[in-house]
Amino acid sequence: MAAIPSKTFYGSSRPKYGHGKISFSRAEELLNAIANDSDIEELSDGEENDPLVGEFVSCGATVEQPPDDSDSLSDSLSNAAEDADSDYLPSDADHISEDSDSDMNEPQHKKKHGENDKPDQVEQGHGAGPKKGFREYWKSAPFNPIVVPFQGGDEQLVERADWWPADYMEQYIDAELMKVVADCTNSMSLANSGRSLNTSVEEMYHFFGVSILMSCVPYPQTRMFWSNALRIPAISDSMRRDRFFKLRSHLKVVIDNDVPEDRKTDKFWKVRPFMNRVLDGCRIQARPESVSIDEQMVPFTGACPFRQYVPLKPNPVGMKNFVLASTDGIVLDFEVYQGSKALASQVPDAEGLGLGALVLRRLTETVHPGTKVYCDRFFTTISAVECMLEKQVYLTGTVMKNRVPKAMQKLPSEKIMKQQGRGTTASVVRGDGKLCVVKWFDNKPVMMLSTVHAEQPEDTCQRWSKKEKHYMAVRRPSIVREYNAKMGGVDLSDRMMSYYRMSVRTKKWTIRMLMHFMDLALANSWLLYRRDNQENGTPRKGIMKFLEYRMDVAQVFLNKCKVTDAEEERAHRPEPGPRFRVTPIPNISVRTASAGHLPEVANLKNPMRCRLQGCTGKSRVHCLTCNVFLCLQSGRNCYEAFHTG
Repeated sequence: MAAIPSKTFYGSSRPKYGHGKISFSRAEELLNAIANDSDIEELSDGEENDPLVGEFVSCGATVEQPPDDSDSLSDSLSNAAEDADSDYLPSDADHISEDSDSDMNEPQHKKKHGENDKPDQVEQGHGAGPKKGFREYWKSAPFNPIVVPFQGGDEQLVERADWWPADYMEQYIDAELMKVVADCTNSMSLANSGRSLNTSVEEMYHFFGVSILMSCVPYPQTRMFWSNALRIPAISDSMRRDRFFKLRSHLKVVIDNDVPEDRKTDKFWKVRPFMNRVLDGCRIQARPESVSIDEQMVPFTGACPFRQYVPLKPNPVGMKNFVLASTDGIVLDFEVYQGSKALASQVPDAEGLGLGALVLRRLTETVHPGTKVYCDRFFTTISAVECMLEKQVYLTGTVMKNRVPKAMQKLPSEKIMKQQGRGTTASVVRGDGKLCVVKWFDNKPVMMLSTVHAEQPEDTCQRWSKKEKHYMAVRRPSIVREYNAKMGGVDLSDRMMSYYRMSVRTKKWTIRMLMHFMDLALANSWLLYRRDNQENGTPRKGIMKFLEYRMDVAQVFLNKCKVTDAEEERAHRPEPGPRFRVTPIPNISVRTASAGHLPEVANLKNPMRCRLQGCTGKSRVHCLTCNVFLCLQSGRNCYEAFHTG
């Protein structure tokens, strides 16, 4: 039998979908050519028993070939071609790929794909993504998503009526956490050096209060807060300099020997209790309808095995923290990055998901159905969108071109949009109606993907024109407006923390992490305090600024002391003796320029020893003019000079 060459069967050029896959129209043309070829019909009679002729392999599918009936052969190859192309044809019969032929037999098409139309049309937010055999295709059509109503915005988890700044801070940092820090610091100091620091909960409050005050009044060096010229009494009188440095270098929140075996899987086990306490304070806040997810950096340039480098960040070097925040900057959840494997172990059904999808699934564990999540292009992928739709959570964000290549084929090029001018918008919708990709040209093209927003309704925004030297109105789609309004929550939290950061110069990443999450607790508590006061109608002047708020919290920390301890200390304190008025010593010009002094030797029965440093004299001379005792041995004025009458 003369074998049909692959070039003759598949054509001179391979199809763009892969090896061995042809369109239905091409298969029909080949079948007609085979049926009209007399040479092939004559050769087929003598090879009925050839086992190789009875099989045709296309895309891994084996189709039996009847030996005599050429019509049956045509039907079998037609069915094989349809099976091979079923992975790429859309489920909806009204939308056909550009590669399909317009003269395709309509009854066969409906018979083959009509039954699969309904299962693929899952309502938005009520089911999983498309089936495995679904072909992703895009069309220019209005975007009308079916969105589940938000199911949780009326709950008030914590009553905050008549709260003071210290009460807001107690949600994140409390006495129980300070007791853990004090006990672990004493235990580790005793185990390492044989001496306990004997610190207490009140002293830990004083330590963090001093650190907060230092961030409000930044000096180039920490030691300057205790210098004679620049000392601040609120700091220097609360804690001695050497004690402050000693506590900071020995600060611990865990006992190393008591850490369980999972310390190998948790790289941040040394600061985990402190982080978990702040995380619990973040999770008790109410979840709004719109949230944002972004990266946050813990600035640290020292030696650390899990340090990250993220360009285009204000602090590009440090530990990376993924944060879920509300639109007004309140942190609701966070996850410090320590590797994709550690993150995958916390997420169920994590197989096949990228890092962006893993982060989204981890941080959206506590959000309500109907929540709208906004993120940047690091997290936005088709798989991440499908994962969010399973939870009835709707994702909106910028997207890379290579992540939606088939949608890019339907959108105009950058050159065409640039010719049309700024404000040009184009959009396409996926065949199942769940996704929308919008391309907007401002200074350059912006690609955005959403499951809830599209280009309508449009509005205008002001943009500066370099050519015309004035502001001009530019049309802006709805998805860009919503993204700009609700994406900046994490950036707002970062900005508040950067104003008065507790920037301690240390080589220990643990100290840097503790200070960072103390700053996070301060920023979160102030944002809650400001929001509550605004909702209660407090005048703007009656709301403390962030700097005033930090100083108020620091003063509360510095005044932490148990009443019982103060009473016991007062009870054991000796009664003060009688006080004497000290006569001021005259100026040296008065004491040396005049000869009118009348000295008198004071022969006291019980002379008092001179208190001048290094002086042991007991005999003194009393000047009647100055009323001052002069030490004969040192020749200097004795500080124990009193009025005699």
